[in-house]
Amino acid sequence: MAKQLLGKEVTAALNDRIRATVAVLKEREVMPKMAFLRVGERPDDLSYERGASKRCETLGVTYEKYILPNDCTQEELLETMNRLNQDESIHGILMFRPLPDHLNEEEAVAMMDPAKDIDGITAGSMAGVFMGTNQGFAPCTAQACMEILDYYGIDCTGKKAVVVGRSLVVGKPAAIMLIGKNATVTVCHTRTKDMPSVVREADIVIVAAGRPGVIDGRYLSEGQIVIDVGINVNEEGKLCGDVCYDEAEQIVDMITPVPGGVGSVTTSVLVGHVVEAAVRSLK
Repeated sequence: MAKQLLGKEVTAALNDRIRATVAVLKEREVMPKMAFLRVGERPDDLSYERGASKRCETLGVTYEKYILPNDCTQEELLETMNRLNQDESIHGILMFRPLPDHLNEEEAVAMMDPAKDIDGITAGSMAGVFMGTNQGFAPCTAQACMEILDYYGIDCTGKKAVVVGRSLVVGKPAAIMLIGKNATVTVCHTRTKDMPSVVREADIVIVAAGRPGVIDGRYLSEGQIVIDVGINVNEEGKLCGDVCYDEAEQIVDMITPVPGGVGSVTTSVLVGHVVEAAVRSLK
């Protein structure tokens, strides 16, 4: 039976570090502050906003909401983004995506100051990940995977790692971050030939395929550590990951559950980025 890599334990440790940093900042009369930039009233945006707002309150980070109507113009969106960039009291910007179809999302992302890009969506943040610098921030979910590995003392040096998925949100940045931890990394995707044999050879597997249960027992082997990023709803209406958990837990050594794994860490990573941005602003 696999050991569960529980997100709540990672989150608790991460939250303690964030609170300690916030306390130091407040002693220097700096109040970390996040701006929520939302267009319209999409239910998933509202749900994420509620969770992030609550985490901010728990960790002593302030926030403001900048809400634009669903039919706002591109000019209104860019004007708001520019205002947030220029406001020195705001350390981090979270822009909810996707934007309505009539808006140019790429243009809005390109305008965002990478120093305030706490969600890791700008080209500047991606450059920071690939170059190993402190420019911008890593995408939150990819960093959450690294936080889990670190918390549970999993040394990636010399290990074979496979990342299933090549998105800019998780797959590609996670692969680069694993390389930064001295792992030897393979990225699998829909065009990978004989994927089960490739994944079976890995010591560490990060799955971000976006398909429920796509990784089953055929892909797995004894001793593996599996980080399941997927959040899906199955035919029974229950949350599930990209990994067939019931099969995996009988084979692998360690695995993150869904729910209760990566997702619970991601929001704290986001708020932690706001606090780190506030620290960097002092320098």
